[in-house]
Amino acid sequence: MVEFIAGVNPCPAPVCTVCIANYNGESLLEACLDSILSQSLYGRLQIIVHDDASLDGSVALIKRKYPQVDLLISTQNVGFCVANNRMVDLARAPYVLLLNNDAALFPDGVETLLTMAEASAQPAVLTLPQYDWQTGDLVDRGCRLDYFYNPVPNVEPRHPELAMTIGACLWAPVTLWRQLGGLPDWMESLGEDLFFCCLARLRGARVLVADQSGYRHWQGKTFGGNKASEGALSTTMRRRRLSERNKTYALFVCTPSIAMWAWLTLHLCLLLSEGCILALLKRDLAILTGIYLPVPVALLKNRAMLMDYRSQVSQQRSLSLHAYFSAFTWIPRKLSMLFRYGIPHIGK
Repeated sequence: MVEFIAGVNPCPAPVCTVCIANYNGESLLEACLDSILSQSLYGRLQIIVHDDASLDGSVALIKRKYPQVDLLISTQNVGFCVANNRMVDLARAPYVLLLNNDAALFPDGVETLLTMAEASAQPAVLTLPQYDWQTGDLVDRGCRLDYFYNPVPNVEPRHPELAMTIGACLWAPVTLWRQLGGLPDWMESLGEDLFFCCLARLRGARVLVADQSGYRHWQGKTFGGNKASEGALSTTMRRRRLSERNKTYALFVCTPSIAMWAWLTLHLCLLLSEGCILALLKRDLAILTGIYLPVPVALLKNRAMLMDYRSQVSQQRSLSLHAYFSAFTWIPRKLSMLFRYGIPHIGK
């Protein structure tokens, strides 16, 4: 069940709908929403928050301090994909901006994205440079991908063309969103942004990063992991399980040509080998059975759906094989992270 509370919004024709998926984000929401209220184009924005059955005071906070926000209150926890699909269904603007509740825009963020979108000759998925919430250091200018669909942070201004942008700050035309079917709800959370961007590129849309402005992001604050701390990587079983499964789904559905089958076989062999090695090193069989073995099981269980999805994507593809892989890099992301940080800690 979902309750909708319309906000007091004086703008009848917004240029952008900002969508914020929230779960237990009471301590984060004020900075996020205040950054939207501080936008140079604030008067032309629609703001929607989807509360995903939070157990804290998130809903009370929004009702008390942010009456201009359109609020969706879900009685069940449905995850990032469903939450954003629900919000985009209510969007009154031609563009949507997905923004994490642990992110805050620079004051000219929306204006920068709108200027880019209006100047683009074709539909484009856009993002802003990402800066660390605590240190202010540049984290990335969007991401490239390695050939196993692991995101590789792009820090070079000379590479505006991306393979993907993370869902913490993702701008897209509503028409493109609907053509692609939004975010796949069967992914639950994690990797849906990668999947969406790959589909968009296959349809001929561009994925770009702005060369100015930006947003601050508290990486991993709402889902755990995803950030090195004190020279080491830390993640959780659930995050790793969803990430490995969903990246494999993306590889299966989006990789053009029949060569995908050979690449998928190599990917699964390497993935299961990784699981065995980590389980031995950590002396914890749950790492193998809880993270890695579910990947081929999920592929087999959902093979009919995924094959149908892949067939539709292949029929609608308008991008050449060379152009699709132009935003990929040969350096395996996991290997470079292993050399830099060592074996990650995997929490429960």
